[in-house]
Parts: sequence; structure tokens; C-alpha cells
Amino acid sequence: MAKTLIESIRKLIEPIIVSEGMELVDIEYHRESRGWVLRFYIDKGGKLTLDHCSHLSKQIGDLIEVKDLIPQGYILEVSSPGLNRPLKKEKDFITHAGKSIKVKTFKPIDQKRSFQGTLLGYKEGKVMINTANQEIHIPFPLIAKANIQHQFPELEKGKTNYKKLQKGVTKT
Repeated sequence: MAKTLIESIRKLIEPIIVSEGMELVDIEYHRESRGWVLRFYIDKGGKLTLDHCSHLSKQIGDLIEVKDLIPQGYILEVSSPGLNRPLKKEKDFITHAGKSIKVKTFKPIDQKRSFQGTLLGYKEGKVMINTANQEIHIPFPLIAKANIQHQFPELEKGKTNYKKLQKGVTKT
């Protein structure tokens, strides 16, 4: 039911998000300790603000209520996908080529289900990743989860450490 509901909501809401010059990255709908949560992850080319989220939250909430899509009470959240943005669509693997990613597959490929490396792109139904020792081609339907892995070079071992970064930071 949740998957069908999410698809119905996506078809209803995505045109609104696109008309606002934004992208719908993902939708989640599940029960958490505080109740049912309907969460939208949106992006605006890295320039998403709290005002964008607030504006869309009102529009989305009103439309879902008018269409009476969700039978029980729920909490609506609209937010950025964050630094470790999920990669869901084929175009995501083209757009984010050159970035470091982590991919988990439904089935093993060469006895592995988890891969990390540089995203090379997407071609002929496969996601291409350059890992430390080889280039891997993962069929898109086998991808269970994929995320950008934001790099913090200043925190890499041997370059600096957290205490050095805290110098100059004042507590208020």
C-alpha cells in the first residue's frame, strides 16, 4: 500500500515542485516513534532555502488534504536531501558524475554487495564506478541504495585533525 500511495503522491506533487524550479529527489512515508511521517526531499541546484521548504510544505499539505490521499494523521516534512544525497533516478548518475558515491546492490556482483568509488556515469542501463582497484558496471535495476559520499579532505588522516579545526571557533 505504501508504495502505491507514494506513487500517487509523486504524480500529484511532482509537477508543483518542478513548476517552482525545483527537483523532487525522494519521498518517504513510514511510521516513526512520533507517528506516520510523509517526508519530501527536494533540491534546487544546491540553493534550497528554508523559505522554499516552507512554501512547498504549505502547497503540498493543502493539495494532499484536498485530495484526501492519506487516511490517517501524519507529519509532513519538506527538506533538502543533504550532503549525502540519495541517487534515485538514472539522470542522477549522469548529473553527479565525478563525485564519490556508495552503492548497495540487491544481489552480489563479484561476491560483493557494497561498492564505493568515483561515479563515472551512466550508460546503456548501467552505473559505472571507479573503485580503488577496478571499474565496476552495475545494472541499474540491481541498485538497492546509492548516495553521494561527501568528502571532507581537511579531516583525512594525516592532513589535519578535528582539534586543529576547532581553533578559532568560539563558543557562544
